[in-house]
Amino acid sequence: MYDYIIVGAGLFGAVCANKLHNAGKRVLVIEKRSHIGGNAYTEDNDGIHVHKYGAHIFHTNDKEIWEYVNSFAEFNRFTNSPLACYKDKLYNLPFNMNTFYQLWGVKTPLEAQLIIDEQKKEMDGIEPKNLEEQAILLVGRDVYEILIKGYTEKQWGRSATSLPPFIIKRIPFRMTYDNNYFSDRYQGIPIGGYTRLIQNMLDGVDICLNFDFLKEKESILNQASKIIYTGPIDEYFDYKFGPLEYRSIKFEHERYDNIENYQGNAVINYTERSVPYTRIIEHKHFEQISTEHTIITKEYPAEWRVGDEPYYPVNDEKNMRLFKLYRDLSNKEEHVIFGGRLAEYKYYDMHQVIRSALQTVSGLI
Repeated sequence: MYDYIIVGAGLFGAVCANKLHNAGKRVLVIEKRSHIGGNAYTEDNDGIHVHKYGAHIFHTNDKEIWEYVNSFAEFNRFTNSPLACYKDKLYNLPFNMNTFYQLWGVKTPLEAQLIIDEQKKEMDGIEPKNLEEQAILLVGRDVYEILIKGYTEKQWGRSATSLPPFIIKRIPFRMTYDNNYFSDRYQGIPIGGYTRLIQNMLDGVDICLNFDFLKEKESILNQASKIIYTGPIDEYFDYKFGPLEYRSIKFEHERYDNIENYQGNAVINYTERSVPYTRIIEHKHFEQISTEHTIITKEYPAEWRVGDEPYYPVNDEKNMRLFKLYRDLSNKEEHVIFGGRLAEYKYYDMHQVIRSALQTVSGLI
């Protein structure tokens, strides 16, 4: 018997396991995959820590969370400064004065704002009915057509005119020459990769990999006082009301043995609809690692079907109604606690996952 069995060895599960173990509880973590770390898992490839499920860059304004993760691993000073490529021209992200100079040759915030305001006039008196109209209302047509339209349509697999406006209610842009994508006070990558960080969180905790909890659910429920479940909430209830919808991603990893530096930056987005991938990640730049080879990853957005890896929840009205039905069911599970992005059908940044896990476990200790 365990005090707690935690389903899922991602960040939410690892934080819960760490806190409960330190409080003297007997904890078992079971994981369907062959490794710990969830989607933050990094794989060591001859010194390059490859983000196998997409780039993960830690950023937060929460000092307590920053000190917490730094207690398990030292973080570097990586600053996320992505680029966007459109028709072989490069633009700085997020939208800032460097971007506006590249678009229009303007050098002052006033010049940039005048162009944006002029382009936004086409939406005067019009209530946005779709994402395209909402984006033009916020940043004008040039920024939308070059840097938003194609990327967004690839990401969601639909035309921008068929997507609801709420998806892009706010577009951050700044009138300074600042390419730091995040405005948070704390930012970095754990030296040695995220897998090492999560290994340290799970130190002393029993772990069982390659174990599908849902196939053994009835027997597992009797082996612990409480279960913390971080998997898909709809799958837990055998899709009783139908599956919740997600967008998925296919990753294409490429190794170049005779190239030290493939693209000169960690992240480059490709904003043309005709380019099938949304971005290319070059992993060594996250840690400024010096090797004779490099690893890149191309990310291809994909429709999600049951059995595929879920990444981005489609939090529209239809899916949120469905989620509430599952949430009502979960509230009736006396011995099971549901938490994390899949169990809560919610997009979380890493610091938000950790904060949610800490709040969850605080009521258990």
